[in-house]
Amino acid sequence: MRIYNMHLKAEIKEEIMSWLKKKKKKEENMSGEAVFIGSIDQGTTSTRFIIYDRSVKCVGSHQVEFPQIYPQSGWVEHDPMEILESVRLCITKAVDKATADGHNVDNGLKAIGLTNQRETTVVWSKSTGLPLYNAIVWMDARTSSICRKLEKELSGGRTHFVEACGLPISTYFSALKLLWLFENVDKVKESVKKGDALFGTIDSWLIWNLTGGKEGGLHVTDVSNASRTMLMNLNTLEWDETILKTLNIPANILPKIVSNAEIIGNIGKGWGITGIPIAGCLGDQHAAMVGQCCRKGEAKSTYGTGAFILLNVGEEVIQSKHGLLSTLAYKLGPQAPANYALEGSIAIAGAGVQWLRDSLGIIKKASEIEELALEVESTGGVYFVPAFNGLFAPWWRDDARGVCIGITRFTNKSHIARAVLESMCFQVKDVLDSMHKDSGERDEVKGEFLLRVDGGATVNNLLMQIQADLLGSPVVRPSNIETTALGAAYAAGLAVGVWSENDIFSSGEKKERYTTFHPNIGEETRKKKADSWYKAVTRTFDLADLSL
Repeated sequence: MRIYNMHLKAEIKEEIMSWLKKKKKKEENMSGEAVFIGSIDQGTTSTRFIIYDRSVKCVGSHQVEFPQIYPQSGWVEHDPMEILESVRLCITKAVDKATADGHNVDNGLKAIGLTNQRETTVVWSKSTGLPLYNAIVWMDARTSSICRKLEKELSGGRTHFVEACGLPISTYFSALKLLWLFENVDKVKESVKKGDALFGTIDSWLIWNLTGGKEGGLHVTDVSNASRTMLMNLNTLEWDETILKTLNIPANILPKIVSNAEIIGNIGKGWGITGIPIAGCLGDQHAAMVGQCCRKGEAKSTYGTGAFILLNVGEEVIQSKHGLLSTLAYKLGPQAPANYALEGSIAIAGAGVQWLRDSLGIIKKASEIEELALEVESTGGVYFVPAFNGLFAPWWRDDARGVCIGITRFTNKSHIARAVLESMCFQVKDVLDSMHKDSGERDEVKGEFLLRVDGGATVNNLLMQIQADLLGSPVVRPSNIETTALGAAYAAGLAVGVWSENDIFSSGEKKERYTTFHPNIGEETRKKKADSWYKAVTRTFDLADLSL
């Protein structure tokens, strides 16, 4: 009887505590004290909208995938209208979920931030509001012939514009995609001549539509997205007139450049959150730097469709001598100083796992790869280099194509799965080796090096352990691995006074929120594996013209 009474008291106490929490939430909502920040995270394969409260807890979210379009080998496109609809759906569903859970989002939503896949290029008509061609995605390689032509014609060759914009001539960047549209799409050529064309990366396309579209939509981009077009001067943070003149790109089609944290404009009708200010905008990798609270000397690696490693080098541009890109890290306000970064971009990371799933059928779900790879202790000497559309940093070889070497009769699908995971980690190691060389020459990184990681693939513990093993240094994973959306929310909250810069960057010092993976293999084994990887990479070169 006594035990029964103890259980009864515990149940009553639990019910009372639950009622008090609900009462407090209701009082906060009624008094208008509840504060929320929304974040649009528009990625390469999916779109999300996440609503955070003041303590940066997610109170509602929704995510949808959208179709990838592959017109021919090496080409990747998105339908800009499908991207718009994915954003509209995610906003509606996330708000509905948060409201159903008792959160007064309608009254408490103070601002939204936006983060997006970078470099992906859209040209649309400002009179009709419709795209003039599909969006050409960042990994698309159709502009290789334009790149070769420019390299031959310009005195500086491939690095002709590096001093001004930090970027080499590459299929990766928006300017080359824009030139292809000028040369190959009649609708674009005619619209440019009429003065009716607008160019932008995905952030510009979304903001223009969110703020009214053809009824007065704002044509803007932020400094981080602009830094990936190959058209912005890294020092002035303005469109570079010399580059525009050299490439014959008219300035009137370009958006206005703003900082990463400022009120850009209010959301118009038809989006479910009319009147809410858009107050933060960053390219996805720059948003992840803010979400990871990366100060000068700190690096992060985001594992998504591709993998992107950025090292904050402070308020001075550093030109890489080892195959990396000089880019903007973030500028958190119109009057705030710009922080710069060295970046290494990897085209195929998580996309390699998708290839195993969708093209080869080795796995049914991406999450299955960890269990499959754990069935073996090593790759059995198999090395996989996913140079599907060439290699990005630090190699910059658009003539490279994917290889899988070291296959024997002993090889099975578990070895292949493990080799795919290792390929992601080896590529990150290549970039970090170059990063250490550049930063070491300037003494930018001191003490033990820690790699902060984020992105969907980092839930894979085996992948994280392999990364630590191959680097020979710790890998640090936050409890919230989706830091791109968080970074955009931080920027928007900063602009409207929900958080201070100190609030944001001091949050990165709370060690209890992280899991650390330490290396478990010796230096000799690490070196042998790195040498074998290098041998595999060299086998990918000069394969772009293989006969069909």
